[in-house]
Amino acid sequence: MLFFSYFKELVGKEVTVELKNDLAIRGTLLSVDQYLNIKLENTRVVDQDKYPHMLSVRNCFIRGSVVRYVLLPPDGVDIDILHDATRREARGN
Repeated sequence: MLFFSYFKELVGKEVTVELKNDLAIRGTLLSVDQYLNIKLENTRVVDQDKYPHMLSVRNCFIRGSVVRYVLLPPDGVDIDILHDATRREARGN
């Protein structure tokens, strides 16, 4: 639940999601659920030459199980809050 809570704070910010099939999509985080399914709007493909068929996609839903990683905006990462939350979860509180 730590990551779900953290991702909810990033709603409205631009993120890049890399999928397990190497497709990377950048867009504005619209919503995220407890399974880390992600909705993006105003999307664009990072490597447009490799995936030209994706140029017309502007909104997408990404199933959490196909996500390799999410690249967060530098200003969206508050290290102190993340450290505190990790410590609390490790203690079981």
